[in-house]
Amino acid sequence: MSGNGLTYAMIGGGTGSFIGAVHRMAIALDGSARLVAGAFSSTPERSKESAAALGVDAERSYADVAELVERESARDDAVDFVVIVTPNHVHYEAAKACLEAGFHVVCDKPFTVTSAQARELRELAESKKRLCAVTYNYSGYPMVREAAELVRSGAIGAVRKCFVEYHQGWLSTDLAATGQKQASWRADPAKAGLGGALGDIGTHAEQLLRFVTGLEIESVCADTTSFVPGRVLDDDASVLMRLSGSAKATLTASQICVGEANGFSIRVYGETGGLVWRQETPEQLVRTALDGSKRILSRGIEPLSSRANTASRLPSGHPEGFIEAFANIYRGVVEHIHAERSGSAPGGMAMQLPLAQDGERGVRFVEACVESAKNGAVWVEI
Repeated sequence: MSGNGLTYAMIGGGTGSFIGAVHRMAIALDGSARLVAGAFSSTPERSKESAAALGVDAERSYADVAELVERESARDDAVDFVVIVTPNHVHYEAAKACLEAGFHVVCDKPFTVTSAQARELRELAESKKRLCAVTYNYSGYPMVREAAELVRSGAIGAVRKCFVEYHQGWLSTDLAATGQKQASWRADPAKAGLGGALGDIGTHAEQLLRFVTGLEIESVCADTTSFVPGRVLDDDASVLMRLSGSAKATLTASQICVGEANGFSIRVYGETGGLVWRQETPEQLVRTALDGSKRILSRGIEPLSSRANTASRLPSGHPEGFIEAFANIYRGVVEHIHAERSGSAPGGMAMQLPLAQDGERGVRFVEACVESAKNGAVWVEI
């Protein structure tokens, strides 16, 4: 393994991949880890092309996951962690191989295609004492972390009602039929898993709800639809949820809302106040009170909690967004690895990392919603 400066490998995410580039930019933002190896594509030829374009030595461009794990494990300067940014069906085998070899793992969401796979990976990470993080990146926004701190401090009283919504419009037509790569694998149950919109963006909404409120989802009642003719997986979902502590919540995830880009928001209402955050205006958190008044909290301007301040990177007036939130997840990854090596308990950003157990809960949520919808929107316990 390397010294102070960490190194990483990437599985998937070759040139032309949107999400692979996002992960690389996020990691580069703090300069705390370098990309030095990878199996970037499903073919050795394309993987080598991506490696060359990304400045990775040809000898560390691998044909597949098995070769990456075998050859990196044999190196004195083996990578410190592996980032998995492939279609969903590859996550399980790739993460399992890396964890068994003793590598820390960062995996895109949804974690796996079944909860049994997710549980196995969680248990494997625990037995190997390796970090296994899942990139629920929206929990990296400073004002999301401020909302979580306000809820836990009792600023709005006990949580009663929540609304979390993630609405897109890019799959309003049969885009997969045109051969568009991102749409094609997301429409294929063999690659995406049981959930369409539920798995792709519903898991983000589920995790954000738990992250902000600190509550667990105990049962769900779901209605799912595939509006586009011929589409097998859901492109629209509405879910009622019963939370721990007697709170109730409603979640909607849709990819057929024409004109919507990334309309992701959460509203949390307690006994004495409420909080509203919207991803498309991420610098602000709206706080409401019993008398009807509203106060807009702005990143970098108002005194905020240390939880929010440590996630903030720029002075006020210089908007932070998607990449910075992603980078906060990776800052937590790096802090966790350094803490593990020094024999100290993880703290700071490492304490806010979405881990394998969060990924497992996300997959269990999708499975419960699918079961509920198939049986006429009955209540299903998680």
